[in-house]
Amino acid sequence: MRFIETWTPATLVATRDLSPAIREFLIKPDDFNGAAYPVGSHINVAVTINGQPETRSYSLVGEVDARGLKIAVRRAEDSRGGSRYMWQLAPGARLEITQPASLVSVDWARGHYCLIAGGIGITPIVGAAQALARRGASFTLHYAVRSRSDAAYLDELAALLGDRLVVHASDAGERLDLDALFASLPKETLALFCGPMRMLDAARHAWIGAGHPLPDLRYETFGSSGSLPTETFRVRLKGTDLEFEIPRERSMLDVLNAAGHEVMYDCKRGECGLCAIDVVAVDGEIDHRDVFFSDHQKHENTKICACVSRARGTITVDTLHRADAV
Repeated sequence: MRFIETWTPATLVATRDLSPAIREFLIKPDDFNGAAYPVGSHINVAVTINGQPETRSYSLVGEVDARGLKIAVRRAEDSRGGSRYMWQLAPGARLEITQPASLVSVDWARGHYCLIAGGIGITPIVGAAQALARRGASFTLHYAVRSRSDAAYLDELAALLGDRLVVHASDAGERLDLDALFASLPKETLALFCGPMRMLDAARHAWIGAGHPLPDLRYETFGSSGSLPTETFRVRLKGTDLEFEIPRERSMLDVLNAAGHEVMYDCKRGECGLCAIDVVAVDGEIDHRDVFFSDHQKHENTKICACVSRARGTITVDTLHRADAV
């Protein structure tokens, strides 16, 4: 079960390859009116993976466009199938999407802003850069990529930002040093981050290490990114003989709910924590891919966000007992 979500039919208007592995999709909802949406907004897209209906979440690229909504999808072989589905779509395809929504809060009164993007994490950062540039704010954008040829929207950002854009291409020896960057920032800086989980973990530690308040680091991450490869694992239900296989293309949340063991959820992005369930035993290793639990809580391995987190081996969970809900 989940809270009510508003879906609307839409048409894929056009696609554009931004790099060999990143494709942009221009999507126009049937009821599109060109209304502005908040920075950091995303949409959910209904997809079909191995014959099963699934949902994938994608950040909107840039501020509102009169032609429709833009997302960019990286073709990833180590994914749960969403990117493969999107990449096989052709202009004219009919889709079901949700209305734009944002979980990122931006304080527009700060003296300085620092934007950080890792790879495809540039997608929600483009709109933030456009909004800050339009406001005449003081900010820099640090864009970490493997190589400049992999950097989506690089030309557009360079034209908009000039020397406020700093590209860190690892193949050119220009790796991003988060400790040095955050130590150089003035106090009261607000940072907006989007990147893979390992980069986010490093950013949080560097941010705290530089003496900045953690709430001043606002972030999104990829629901599919983690410290372990995406692979099949197994889940046992406490007190029963039931055991479920979680294939690499499906989440634990989807498998459990499809089997009638209802787990509440909302964001399906590892951000709200509503789908967190108790972990009783771990025969293997948990790959926490959420941004809800603290490092300490993840180390304890007593709860798992069923929507995005995965495991290696077998874990035993209790979907009925919620000690924190008593």
